[in-house]
This record gives sequence, structure tokens and C-alpha cells, in this order.
Amino acid sequence: MAINSAVAQALEEQINAELYSSYLYLTFADYYEDRGLKGFANWYMIQVKEEADHALAIRRYLLDNDYKPTMEAIAKPDKVFENDLEPLEAGLAHEEYVTSLIHHCYEVAHEVHDIRAMQMLDWFVKEQGEEEANARDMVTNMKLFGSDPKGLFDLDREYQARVYTAQTALPM
Repeated sequence: MAINSAVAQALEEQINAELYSSYLYLTFADYYEDRGLKGFANWYMIQVKEEADHALAIRRYLLDNDYKPTMEAIAKPDKVFENDLEPLEAGLAHEEYVTSLIHHCYEVAHEVHDIRAMQMLDWFVKEQGEEEANARDMVTNMKLFGSDPKGLFDLDREYQARVYTAQTALPM
């Protein structure tokens, strides 16, 4: 059975959104790298890889369902930051936005009873919950400890310890 065109289009748009997220988080990593906060930069470099993984998983899903996705241009991120909290707040707002996009994909699949797409998207719904919680925690931690040099140092060290792990549970 061929994939529904509305579902395919929503998933194609999601590929672009995930690649944009990767591109956006690269600018966050650059901001923190420039500030000498290598742990925060590390956190966002891992996010860069994870967002690209998400795009590739959706691409694979489309290909496995006999649909060749079309890659669109990725918008240029336009964020400029005045302090170390702003990228974290922008990250939380962006994750909430991406959650709304995933929900849209799910709704489109639900409307046409595409159970297979809904099952694949279940993973992304759960992942977005984790992404939002992590982003929210980073904002909270920065507000609590970031204004103190020792606190900021400790947070940076904590984020420097994060290691990229290929997400084997991705629905590929």
C-alpha cells in the first residue's frame, strides 16, 4: 500500500524541520564555544547529531514506504544572543515548536488511518517529551547556578561529560 500523499508531505516537511534544528543547534554550539563554555558546546554538538539522526530516520521511513523525499533548502538561523541563558531559552522554545510539528504529522496520519506512520511517530512523540524536559532542566539549572562562576563551571563540566550515542531505538 502506497503512503498517503498528505502523510508523505508532512513527513517531508518534518525532515526539513529536523535538519533546521541541527543547523540551529550548531549555532548554539558556536556561541558557547566562542564563550569558552566547551561543555555547553558539547551538549549542543550532540543535539546537532541527534537532530540529523531524526531527519535520516524519517527519510528512511519514506524510502521504505516507496516514497522518494525531496530535500528543500534549510533556512538560515537568525538568533543573536546577549547572554548564556538566551540560547537555552531559545532551545526550549524550539523543542516545544518541534513537538507541535510532530503532533501535526501524527494528526495527519491519524486522519487517514495510517497506523504504520502513527506507530513510527510514537517514538518521536516520546523523544520530544525527553527533549523538552532536558531543555527545561538546562534553563532551570542556568537560572539557579549560572550567575555564579563556580556554578557555571560545574554546569559546563557536567555538560562536557555528555557522550553521543547512536539512537538504536530510532524507527528506521
